[in-house]
Amino acid sequence: MAYAPPAARPALTALWALDERLGTVVATTHEAMIGRIRLAWWREALERLDTADPPAEPLLASVAATILPRGVTGVDLAAIEGGWAALVDGAVPDAAAIAAHGAERGAPLFAAAAAILGDPGAGAPEAAALRAAGTGWVLADLGHRLRDPAARAEARRQAAAVLAAAPHRWPKAWRPLGALVALARSDASIETRAQGAPRRMARMAWHGLTGR
Repeated sequence: MAYAPPAARPALTALWALDERLGTVVATTHEAMIGRIRLAWWREALERLDTADPPAEPLLASVAATILPRGVTGVDLAAIEGGWAALVDGAVPDAAAIAAHGAERGAPLFAAAAAILGDPGAGAPEAAALRAAGTGWVLADLGHRLRDPAARAEARRQAAAVLAAAPHRWPKAWRPLGALVALARSDASIETRAQGAPRRMARMAWHGLTGR
């Protein structure tokens, strides 16, 4: 968030809080059917934001107040739920479930973030490259979240492959996303990441200056 323009930070904060809330649903659900019902409630509530006032739920109110005015619809945000639904069964995810989570969570998440950050002008990544960036970041993130070592390794393997198609240079307006991708490339190659480590902070600072 520190690398994003101040005007965009409230919406980006709400976006990532929404993503984490959906992840918490999966992490705290022990019966797949209950998990699907809980996720479906969020999906439907997000979709209704396009036509009705938000319910008495603070995060949905924040989403409506900060994200929707920046050109992202509730339907756009509801698409993120599909990625988390791929993991709701509770079993160790196989390669197909990991891939579905990466694509269905990452692509809409980064598309919404890019819309919040605004028009980058010349040098904007193509849509396919932006999807690869979001998918790769999510897979690298998953590669450090899952409990099963083999599943974590598979997520990181997929992340490295997908990130090959992600941009290596980002326009200034979208450098907060580029910084995440730069870290994801590193995270895809290691078994343990140290959030806030000096080397990670230096990498983000370098990207903020150069876009690389």
